[in-house]
Amino acid sequence: MERFLEVLTSNPLIVLICMAIALDTFLGLLRAIKERKFNSSVGINGGIRKTAMIISIIALCFADSLIDMNLLFMIPEQVMKAIGLKKIGLSEFFSLLFSLYECASILKNMVLCGLPVPKKLKDSISKFLMAMTDEMPKQNKKEE
Repeated sequence: MERFLEVLTSNPLIVLICMAIALDTFLGLLRAIKERKFNSSVGINGGIRKTAMIISIIALCFADSLIDMNLLFMIPEQVMKAIGLKKIGLSEFFSLLFSLYECASILKNMVLCGLPVPKKLKDSISKFLMAMTDEMPKQNKKEE
């Protein structure tokens, strides 16, 4: 069990997803405060989703310890060089996918909180939110 916990805490992708979940949760809370829209059902759904991500990563890490699988061929070479891993198991692969999802949510919350985001990125996120969601505040819809 101690070795399993060491594997979990020493894997940079698992640490990354935990940090991304924490940051997204914090920014979501700030956004709710700013917009004065505390919605328990949205909060509960987000909490369930984030808890399920963490439980999935732990379960996949356990599966990785039982099955020797390398999904390195599925990751672009530039990403692998940046990450610095020589092997990608199921837990690392899904940690990477979940991290991308959380980063998109972090950027969305940054834009909706009014934090400084590069203009092109902010415009792209705002257009996406206007087209695909109901998350753009009315004053931002008029500004676009």
